[in-house]
Amino acid sequence: MILLPAVDIRDGKAVRLRQGDFDQETVYSEDPLEAARSFVEAGARFLHVVDLDGALEGEPVNLHHVERITRELSVPVELGGGLRSFASIRRALSAGADRVVLGTAAFTDPDLLDEALGAFTSRILVGVDVRGGAVSVAGWTREMQLRGEDAIRRMQQRGATRFVYTNVDRDGMLEGPDLEEIERISHAVRGRFLYSGGIGSLDDLKALAGLRLLNLAGVISGKALYEGRFGVREGQAVLDRRD
Repeated sequence: MILLPAVDIRDGKAVRLRQGDFDQETVYSEDPLEAARSFVEAGARFLHVVDLDGALEGEPVNLHHVERITRELSVPVELGGGLRSFASIRRALSAGADRVVLGTAAFTDPDLLDEALGAFTSRILVGVDVRGGAVSVAGWTREMQLRGEDAIRRMQQRGATRFVYTNVDRDGMLEGPDLEEIERISHAVRGRFLYSGGIGSLDDLKALAGLRLLNLAGVISGKALYEGRFGVREGQAVLDRRD
């Protein structure tokens, strides 16, 4: 299981939101590349990058920052945010992203999901963001009448095998994950998934590792790392103990 530091980009800065609320933003670095570099120097093996401007606009806005990150740093990057056309997916991969996360598009444009999976297969992850128990899309501005585990089952019927599951209610709150929820989600996932939302301490990582879920491939953390609740290397060491 791998720890993926999150680099969320808005207005050219590395930021974090509380519960997906764009009005509750904290800027942690004036330069996303420097934020990413600090994580890599601290031992990160993979980075999770989100184009927050793109999530609102419906198309990528910060690919030039992605290019800077992938050109300067030696770890793979996954990118989400605003990828709602085949052209934008191609541009994201051309910018150096190792894989991309489709959120809104996966639920609103099934033909695009089919096309992307057909063309890029394992480089496509489906982002399942859940708020109040329901899937949230369009930059977390609209909820669908669909539960997270039902969404995963629906996406798997279309051929998706990799997921990023985020509890938006817990995101940025540092109050820990809902372990029962994560176990429930793991039962729905036939492939592999990453978890994001609420990680605030090494104890949270220990609890996730203790679940021993073979299909939980990694954990995404942002605010806890920025605020020094734990370091990348010590967090990764905790997750490594699961194996």
